Amino acid sequence: MNRLKSNFLLMSAILLPLLMACHTDIGVDNTEEDVEKTTIHDDPSDYVWDNSQVTEIVMKGSSVTVTGTGASVAGSVVTISSSGNYRISGSLSNGQVIVNSTGTGIVRLLLNGVNLICANNAPVYIIAADKVVINLAANSVNSFTDGSSYSVSDEPNAAIFSKTDLTIFGEGSLTVNGNYNDGITSKDGLIIDSGNITVNALDDGIRGKDYLLIKNGKINVKAGGDGLKSDNETNTGCGYISILTGAFNINSKGDAISAQTSVNITDGKFDIITGSGSSTVSATSAKGIKALTKLMIETGTFTINTADDGLHSNKNMIVNSGTFSISSADDGLHADSTLVINGGDINITKSYEGIESAIITINAGNIHVISSDDGVNGAGGGGGTTTPGGGFPGQQQGSGTSKYFFYLNGGYIYVDAMGDGVDVNGSIVMTNGNLIINGPTANDNGALDYDGTCQVTGGTIIAAGSSGMAQAPGTTSTVNSILLTFKSTQAAGTLVNFQTAEGKELITFAPSKKFQSVVLTSPELQKGSTYKVYYGGSSSGTVTDGVYKNGSYTSGTQYASFTISSVVTKVN
Repeated sequence: MNRLKSNFLLMSAILLPLLMACHTDIGVDNTEEDVEKTTIHDDPSDYVWDNSQVTEIVMKGSSVTVTGTGASVAGSVVTISSSGNYRISGSLSNGQVIVNSTGTGIVRLLLNGVNLICANNAPVYIIAADKVVINLAANSVNSFTDGSSYSVSDEPNAAIFSKTDLTIFGEGSLTVNGNYNDGITSKDGLIIDSGNITVNALDDGIRGKDYLLIKNGKINVKAGGDGLKSDNETNTGCGYISILTGAFNINSKGDAISAQTSVNITDGKFDIITGSGSSTVSATSAKGIKALTKLMIETGTFTINTADDGLHSNKNMIVNSGTFSISSADDGLHADSTLVINGGDINITKSYEGIESAIITINAGNIHVISSDDGVNGAGGGGGTTTPGGGFPGQQQGSGTSKYFFYLNGGYIYVDAMGDGVDVNGSIVMTNGNLIINGPTANDNGALDYDGTCQVTGGTIIAAGSSGMAQAPGTTSTVNSILLTFKSTQAAGTLVNFQTAEGKELITFAPSKKFQSVVLTSPELQKGSTYKVYYGGSSSGTVTDGVYKNGSYTSGTQYASFTISSVVTKVN
């Protein structure tokens, strides 16, 4: 007996609660119209067979020999007509493997060094079977290549094409060259359990219409269309992608990972390039990871360089953890309705807008954003699932009437924006965290820009930018703020130092661009206390994102001395 994968039970424990149907909770809210559901085809018995009951198929040049039952040969075409185990080896210069099993049971294709070319059709064409499992024998090298035109106009349309559920696993390698259209396609569900898989495709790389489940493996895809795809548009319980772990290198002209419903990523290493990268905005969808209902990321390492949004959802997105380096010609993270960040190390090195959604909630994380327009933008989309007065279910509500909110409950957020640093077409509610903003130099934008209210009950804000539209947090806050405006524009790198009347340093900050206003919000600002502000000078401290710590400030020029008399104190 072939050994059962040692991690199957572990994987099953993770998968079964999530994958009892095309989906229940792996990415799409259960309130969506989940009316039709299809059972996941994965089963422990898929990965086990009896080696004494294997039909041998040997390819050689333009001929094929079969030893055993269940398969027949016509010229260089092998047709498998019943369930069973079929070990395939050798090369064909122009041939095909057809699976057309109308009975019950699994068809297993055990690949042990196959090089199959088919000039005018799919090298592997699976017409019918209960399910098909492809095994990549340990240390084997296998490849399938089709031609640039097929003798049929409808289907198949991929080098490995299946009209039924398909599973691929093993410790060997598989290279698929889809010169006609797609690389690997299943019109039902597609599971990749393991293997070293490389796909080069004229259009989509790897496609499972009902679902694409990747449990592990090393996946390399170069695609003229989308890289990984699930696109069932008729069954709202399908059309999703779930990735447990693996190493992924995807270079696509379209979206790298695209699902009609949800994308759920548990872990993995992802290197993604779409279009021409972030140097040019794509005229068509070229997003890094795209879901039309929900994008859920538990953790992983992501290096993303895209001609469109880095991470995108037409509805909701949740990032729980992970390490992200994103360079985007459009948005770094975008969700039309709600976007929740619960942790992670997120570094958006280039973007038009860094983080955008109707409702943004940041609970934790180390986040750096560089944007040519707004850094954090609470706008767009349909507002998502809101409670009366707006907001995210279970969240404290601001007093604004808009459906747009930015909730900051923790984490470290650094923004360097040419547009507004934080722009919310509604209200900001901040309960904790550290927010550092290097805002705009032009007066038609502001470091902070909100239309409703900005209520700060905890945390620290330091924000520098132009003075034309400068805003401080609102008067409903319980943490005091200073809005400092200089008479003239200060040069980039000029130190601004706030200290108590006794000379205790509150903060020393060097904005990265020229500036004329600075906002400081801090629990250390006490009503009735007097403070001084200096500009220029130097600091011996260690600088991180413009903030100096663990050093001493050598005074420059004192700009003002003032006493905190209200929640917002303006210093001109």
